[in-house]
Amino acid sequence: MSTTWRHLPAPAREIAVTATDAVVAAREQDGEAYDVAVGRLAAADRSGLVLGAVVRSLLEQGHPDGLAGDDVRQVLERCVRGAARWRTDVDPHVVLVLLAGALGLYDPEADETPPGPAAIAAHGPLLVTDLLATTGEPFDAHLAAAFAEIHRTELHD
Repeated sequence: MSTTWRHLPAPAREIAVTATDAVVAAREQDGEAYDVAVGRLAAADRSGLVLGAVVRSLLEQGHPDGLAGDDVRQVLERCVRGAARWRTDVDPHVVLVLLAGALGLYDPEADETPPGPAAIAAHGPLLVTDLLATTGEPFDAHLAAAFAEIHRTELHD
């Protein structure tokens, strides 16, 4: 666990540790470790918010001039194809929801079948791992930035 997380409350630290475990398991394509980490992520309140902030940070880093529709399609296809090699249960709709949500373009009330916390937890680390591989960025930095962004947003609300 990164020392930058020591100041976080216990629930946030649990999300940080569990998300890190899930990303490491995804990177190593370790299905058993991934399932354990995803189960813990699904049970952690607000883990989807944190993963969404990490995805947004990675998208901004990888596309500093903004994303076009083709960019989103490429990220979606690359992530789903890569994950499908070892996760037969990957759902392109959930990955698309994660992308749209990170970009502020998703309205769950307009979706007839919005993915639940378990689906978000199961797909978020797959998308994060794909984006990390593309950008070459360290996960810790984006995770710390995600917590800082959430904290700033909550202070201003």
